[in-house]
Amino acid sequence: MLQQYDPRNEHLLIYIDGALYPREEAKISVFDSAVQGGDAVWEGLRVYDGRIFSLDEHLERLQNSAHAMAFREVPSNEEIKAALFKTLQANGMRDETHIRLTLTRGKKITSGMDPRLNQFGPTLIIVAEWKPPVYPPEITLVTSSVRRNSAMSLDSKIHHNNLINNILAKIEANHAGADAGLMLDKDGFVSEANGVNVFCIRKGVVYTPHADSCLPGITRQHVINLCREQGIPIVEKNLSLTEFYTADQVFTTGTMGELTKVAEIDGRAIRSRMEEDLLEQIKGYFRAMTRSGGEPLPF
Repeated sequence: MLQQYDPRNEHLLIYIDGALYPREEAKISVFDSAVQGGDAVWEGLRVYDGRIFSLDEHLERLQNSAHAMAFREVPSNEEIKAALFKTLQANGMRDETHIRLTLTRGKKITSGMDPRLNQFGPTLIIVAEWKPPVYPPEITLVTSSVRRNSAMSLDSKIHHNNLINNILAKIEANHAGADAGLMLDKDGFVSEANGVNVFCIRKGVVYTPHADSCLPGITRQHVINLCREQGIPIVEKNLSLTEFYTADQVFTTGTMGELTKVAEIDGRAIRSRMEEDLLEQIKGYFRAMTRSGGEPLPF
């Protein structure tokens, strides 16, 4: 599942605070808060056939995260949209594009943790790359010893750049030869994988963990809404590893990978006993949604 370099991205133009820079010249200050302490918030977005999918939902989460982090002088959604459109147009991108949208607390006057040292306003960074969904048709998971942060430590409702928790879980998965690390919460219930939300299907009912320790992902919410609209039973609850081991189907959700089937967890094959492939039905509903929904590009 290791992403590969796409030659189309060699001459990308990267947006930083109002200007576009060639890939190799795009830099931020060593005094920027993203460098000093991972003090930034971000969103991942996808472009489908001339539309940025779920743009309003992503910008709402970005604004909420920045507000929770007490950022000041945050650009408006209209300003961010204009920057996104400018970047995509400059790169000639209308499809098969992934966007990494980052807002840092900005540059400091000197090294230090105190946000009062940030006196220049936030730094807005937009990296748009040619990148189709990166997950293969099926993936494997291994349970990580690294627990997902609880709200007592670092609230998952803040979509922040400090991803060490998730990276450590991914390192464990790499060493175990799995595609991703399955992370538990402080009580031992399944939370999410290191970069995606998780669902399981048992006897025709779709289950997903409460968004207590996990990120309440936007694709996750789309799946919940689609199940409700299509009359598919969907339940949010505490779920144990055993419930995932013995599920009929398991899948992950995320902007970069969309909906991906899980074939194995901790060496246990996921064995379906259902006559119908409910996951394929849900994936079909989601694909139809991506073909029609989103913010049209004005070029």
